[in-house]
Amino acid sequence: MKLLLVEDDTVLRTTLQRSLTRRGIEVAAVGDGREALSHWADAAGGPPDVVVLDLTLPGLDGLEVLAAARRRGLKTPVLLLTARGTVGDRVLGLNAGADDYLPKPFDLDELEARLRALGRRSAAERPVSSTENDPGALQAGALRYEKHSGAIYCRGEVMELTPRELALLKALMAQPGHAVAKERLFELVFPGEAEVQYEAIEVVVYRLRKKLAGTGTALMTLRGLGYLLKADS
Repeated sequence: MKLLLVEDDTVLRTTLQRSLTRRGIEVAAVGDGREALSHWADAAGGPPDVVVLDLTLPGLDGLEVLAAARRRGLKTPVLLLTARGTVGDRVLGLNAGADDYLPKPFDLDELEARLRALGRRSAAERPVSSTENDPGALQAGALRYEKHSGAIYCRGEVMELTPRELALLKALMAQPGHAVAKERLFELVFPGEAEVQYEAIEVVVYRLRKKLAGTGTALMTLRGLGYLLKADS
């Protein structure tokens, strides 16, 4: 998922960019309203999948940025992130075209969950025909990973996956029918997380296996070799 983070607090902006990047989100961060609008409209590689927008910004206020973006036809889902916690501010933001609202201080897990939900909604609303010819797509049986949206579909429906389940399934889809070593999967699912126990990968495998039930694609364990994804013939 590609995220545009618009936050004028340098410390918070840097912290969020680092934390969300570690969770598998591609983050572009800016601290000025005019710069945000320019990046949103003209970002290389296309617009972001979700925008996190602070209300109090230099250059242009967050509501002005949002209103200008909507006038330009930019439909990216927007989550307002602000210290303004009154009902009036929430109403103003939602009426201006925001999709969600999270007041400061906030929990990082809740922020990520809200971002993933907005990203899935955005991916589900895209016409299927716009991604069918994606050269970067990965296919395994009824499963399809779309590089553009960062979502995995099963028979046209977006699968509800956590970031770690998504990373694991993507790695297995890259080599369907071939075993991927447990060590390699651990590196991809828990990048740079030295404090995580090695056995944690088995928990992610267990949860993903349950979500794959009924999809026609099985996650198999090969003792001494690792895991592989196998589609029913």
